[in-house]
Amino acid sequence: MKRRVLFAPSLLGADPLAVGDAVDALGGSYDWLHLDVMDGHFVRNLSFGPSMAKALRKRYPSAFLDAHLMVSRLEVLLPQFVEAGVSQITVHAETEPQQLHAVLSTIRAAGLKAGVALSPATGVESLRFVLDLLDLVLVMSVTPGFGGQSLIKAVLEKTRDLVRLRAVEKLDFLIQMDGGLHAGNVAEVALAGCDVIVAGSAVFKGDPAARLEEMRLKVKEALSDAGFGS
Repeated sequence: MKRRVLFAPSLLGADPLAVGDAVDALGGSYDWLHLDVMDGHFVRNLSFGPSMAKALRKRYPSAFLDAHLMVSRLEVLLPQFVEAGVSQITVHAETEPQQLHAVLSTIRAAGLKAGVALSPATGVESLRFVLDLLDLVLVMSVTPGFGGQSLIKAVLEKTRDLVRLRAVEKLDFLIQMDGGLHAGNVAEVALAGCDVIVAGSAVFKGDPAARLEEMRLKVKEALSDAGFGS
């Protein structure tokens, strides 16, 4: 049985004055580019907006742009990110739980892939009625809103729960993890069932291409030892 784990460097970890240079320094070794969008309301920080997404699409026309919206006013920002040309939009289950089905349907109707993010304290049961609309579930392994935090290891059980749920329901959504990931723990995360690894500061502090390759090799070795191809 083969498994492929994707790597999505988070641009939140790049120098904000040289994001394009940081992406170029990856040498095309990434699978996705991850854009953490914060509004200063849903989380206590501000980061990128639709203009950054639009600029990335213009500079990297073939890149898979993975937009993670940590925002409150989805009715305002969602259309702007659709227009900006991102490939996938992930929204938080906690943002508008009563409107989650409608929001995901809107994303899919626009021809984009749709995801839901779960903060560390949010359980998998919150996804029960939207599973058929999901291309991705993002397991936050830190408190949303800040880079450079340490991995909360307890969330690995949530990842294992999602693997079991996906098998039982015969679904094919990807499981992504974001927060505190680096070369020292990506193997454990991959073995817990993570399909897409997001890392920011662990990639962009140093030689981005070399750091990403180190992480990729750690995962490949761990999967091989466990009997999975990669």
